[in-house]
Amino acid sequence: MASGIFAVLDDIAMLMDDVALASKVATKKTAGILGDDLAVNAEKATGFVSNRELPVLWAITKGSFVNKLIIVPLAFVLNVIYPPLIIAALLIGGVYLAYEGVEKIIHWIFHRHEHTHTHAVTEPHPDDSEAEERAKIKSAISTDFILSIEIVIIALGTVLERSLTIQIITVSFVALIATVGVYGLVALIVRMDDIGYKLIGPTDDDGVPIRKGIMPKIGQFLVNLLPKVIRFLSVVGTIALILVAGGIFAHNIHFLHELLPQVPAIIKETVIGIVVGLIAVGIVTVIKRGISLIGKKETPSKN
Repeated sequence: MASGIFAVLDDIAMLMDDVALASKVATKKTAGILGDDLAVNAEKATGFVSNRELPVLWAITKGSFVNKLIIVPLAFVLNVIYPPLIIAALLIGGVYLAYEGVEKIIHWIFHRHEHTHTHAVTEPHPDDSEAEERAKIKSAISTDFILSIEIVIIALGTVLERSLTIQIITVSFVALIATVGVYGLVALIVRMDDIGYKLIGPTDDDGVPIRKGIMPKIGQFLVNLLPKVIRFLSVVGTIALILVAGGIFAHNIHFLHELLPQVPAIIKETVIGIVVGLIAVGIVTVIKRGISLIGKKETPSKN
């Protein structure tokens, strides 16, 4: 009886060793995507009123957990039934990411002055803020879904030669890290100013910290740093969308993978992401204009 228990414990220990090794390899392989995921979602989780940042982030995090609950079992099923469907899903997701990244750049180029003037003159209506919040949460969850697909597929690819048990535990672990780790760091980033104000402590009538020492200085540094971090993450997040999209196409389409081998991968993937994004933006724009024209024709003219 005792020997049987020890045998089971020994098997569990060996399994955990195998899972730990496989998880280490899978995490290394997905580190780049996790970094992109952090940049993209930190950018999407910022820009709200202070007391709405954490609720918005929690809503995105819950959506991310749901995404993983859908993607992880689906990836195993598709891998057994018809593996090419996984590649098809990745390519469709790549188009979406490229579209979102390029659309942001185009919007910034042609409409940045409009946003500056509008923000200076009027305050957003509460209904507009709620609608914008819902739209941003939806966009963040959609983007997380695409990035999660790639994270899960890459993690699964590193353990295909292992047993099914190790595959399931390893991929689930990486998926959990992708949510808890990324959104935990995002939460720290978006609350950086609150941490800073706590370190500063009470101030006098002129705003000078009453507390002396290095802590108020660190707090002031964090408060001043947050807007710069947000701007930086906004730029990095947009670039990450394009890079991830370009990487999906470069790694999963043989022609693109073999195209211009002398060109550094990061440059090639950026160009591919931009080209795919421009095509996607063009198609979406034509469809929107077509729908708008049809709507105008169907609307009866007023005499």
